[in-house]
Amino acid sequence: MSDVSRQSRISSMERSLTVLQVSLYHPTLGSAAFANVPRQLQHDISRLLVGRGQDAHLRLQLPQLSRHHLSLEPYLEKGHTLLAFCLKVLSRKSCVWVNGLPLRYLEQAPLSTTNRISFSGIQMAVHIEGGASLEAFVCSFHFSPSPLIYRPKAEETDEWENIFEEEPPQALGELTPGLLGSLHGSSQTQTAVSSQALEEDQK
Repeated sequence: MSDVSRQSRISSMERSLTVLQVSLYHPTLGSAAFANVPRQLQHDISRLLVGRGQDAHLRLQLPQLSRHHLSLEPYLEKGHTLLAFCLKVLSRKSCVWVNGLPLRYLEQAPLSTTNRISFSGIQMAVHIEGGASLEAFVCSFHFSPSPLIYRPKAEETDEWENIFEEEPPQALGELTPGLLGSLHGSSQTQTAVSSQALEEDQK
């Protein structure tokens, strides 16, 4: 095979790969938080691990992260020809937000074309550009100098306590069943609301 035809084959293969355009932001460390992140990473269709462990594909040197904090997992939906992706939480330490939804240990959520993800102070925007290959995909990483997700409060606070601050309030009954599991403290919240309503009626 000549050099020209080999180059053409490689170029054609690259065009056929699904590309995840990943932007990263950290409010205090900036790009220093991502010193070990390559500009581009080609990966097979096994899960892509994110964390501080030596074996993580996307290594982030932040002490509050787990060795395996989360994973991006490609899969093929029935009747579709392009790779789809879901995010799965692998850390027992903290909550991971995916498009405004909080996920806990072993919970997962499908990713759409454009996604906002935050965990342990890191903000990540993922845009998926579909490709024909079902054998590999590419992550292209960019470092943002400004926030990727709007937060009403400037200070960093516990992500779990700010459960309703990134998105408009949503009734508990409207949450997708099975996707998030049980919401911590929801029964107490409902009881408190019911008691308050009852007291108002008695007045």
